[in-house]
Amino acid sequence: MGRRVRTAAGVLALVEVVVFVLVANWIGLGATILLTLATSALGLVLLGRQGTRALGELRERAAERRPAGRALGDAGLVAVGGLLMLLPGFLGDVVGLLCLLPPTRPLVRGLLSRLFVSRLPAHLRGPVRVRSARTEGVPGPAPHPGRPLVIEGEVLRDDPLR
Repeated sequence: MGRRVRTAAGVLALVEVVVFVLVANWIGLGATILLTLATSALGLVLLGRQGTRALGELRERAAERRPAGRALGDAGLVAVGGLLMLLPGFLGDVVGLLCLLPPTRPLVRGLLSRLFVSRLPAHLRGPVRVRSARTEGVPGPAPHPGRPLVIEGEVLRDDPLR
């Protein structure tokens, strides 16, 4: 696994250098450097705004004792997107921008979830189905219409405060 990650990082760095050289040949070296600095500054601004929103939503969910779920995923995508925008490189900027902007974040989240779910063993993949006695019915004769359903039993504790 470690070798795959190192190989992928090396290939991505090489592709970033190739794209940088192609853009420099197209618009000039000075303009390319300025554009790289501008995308890093834009990434810093977007990281500040979207990161504050994502952390605020996490705090709100924690205060209301609701599960973090999507808010936690959004905070992670904002962090990764901000890091990609701060690092020099145009392809990383595009992916980082997709992670930082709220309208495109669900696309990235869906792509990543499909990627991770496809790597899970088959028995761990969703959806999880839970059977309930309420949905399956109670064994025995069906109650007659007009007569109440009587369930026999005994009271173990009659005082709920004890």
